[in-house]
Amino acid sequence: MNSNNVRLMLNGKNIHLIGTAHVSRESIDEVKAAIREEKPGMVCVELDQGRYAAITQQDNWERLNVSKVLREGKGFLLIANIVLSGFQRRLGDELGVKPGEEMIAALNTAQEMGIAYSLCDREVQITFRRAWACCSLWSKCKLLATLLSSAFAAEKLSADEIEKLKNSNELDNMMAELAHYLPAVKETLIDERDRYLAAKIWDAANSMAISMVDSGKTDSILAVVGAGHLRGIQDQLERFAAGAPPPSLDQLESIPPRSRLSQAVKWIIPVLILALITTGFFRTDLSVFLEMLRYWVLWNGSLAALGCILALGHPLAILISFAGAPITSLNPFIGVGILSGLAQALVHKPRVCDAENIAEDVSSLKGVYRNRISRVLLVFFLSSLGSSIGTFVSIPAIAGLLVK
Repeated sequence: MNSNNVRLMLNGKNIHLIGTAHVSRESIDEVKAAIREEKPGMVCVELDQGRYAAITQQDNWERLNVSKVLREGKGFLLIANIVLSGFQRRLGDELGVKPGEEMIAALNTAQEMGIAYSLCDREVQITFRRAWACCSLWSKCKLLATLLSSAFAAEKLSADEIEKLKNSNELDNMMAELAHYLPAVKETLIDERDRYLAAKIWDAANSMAISMVDSGKTDSILAVVGAGHLRGIQDQLERFAAGAPPPSLDQLESIPPRSRLSQAVKWIIPVLILALITTGFFRTDLSVFLEMLRYWVLWNGSLAALGCILALGHPLAILISFAGAPITSLNPFIGVGILSGLAQALVHKPRVCDAENIAEDVSSLKGVYRNRISRVLLVFFLSSLGSSIGTFVSIPAIAGLLVK
């Protein structure tokens, strides 16, 4: 039997799992053939409503309001989402297959045959927000670096290499590397979604079993999932059949609150800076106090402005980065990247064509700078990064003046 096809008979529930590669022509043909041959009672797919809309609605990106995203503090999440979409788009373009096309093929085939279907994945924004919330600052930097390096990688994968990604040995190695490199991200992106998908498939199987009681018929569930989730979902379903309760979907859909330590950190640094400067005011002469202020403004403002310059930000955004960074770094509620990004978006308003082409543009550095939406996000990211570096550099510089 194909290792990417798993048939389970659990407590009278007939569940067929098909593991796919998301940019595989073979996977598309496989799921269509399986649905037509088996005529299952229900088809479940690893899609959420948001990704389904992104794939099927041509104007989905056109409704993106980047200024609103920045004001809501979701800039980093949007960067991760866009970069990942661009990476999948690039893979799909190389192979002539759109990412997630096998899921859409499964839904279309089910509709043609009058078969019920269910979108069983967790909303992608919830997954990203949970992953982000579970990451330490260092893990967040590693995650962004990984996404960016993937987006601009020159290496191309052949169709044969894509198909190998469905092989259990290849996947085991990839999952082991991810777990070692980013354990918190692997838990949220893979393990949690294994539990979530399995719970939704199990619920669908229970609902269908109840509906079949009066008819006296038995039927099956055919679930189309990414090959990386196949083994985890199988393990979870077998646990449910053995009596383990399915996880709470409400709990898996909630955003974990920030830890007390992370909440404290956003106050500790501003308090430390203010304490150093206040100590300088009362315990040193005026020249030392002014030197401390100069260090703070120049290090923080200059590096934030440098980040904005590297993003080819508008002069107004650069000015706001320089003037705003020393102030916003003392304010836990707003970062300079939000201000500089909003200024960039105000001066160079994103166009419809930017929204339409963003997934393609972010696959190259030239495209990132050309697209006004990704340019706004670049201004946001690099000015925020510059300000953060400036803050940590200025602390020992200011403290050093007190001990002279």
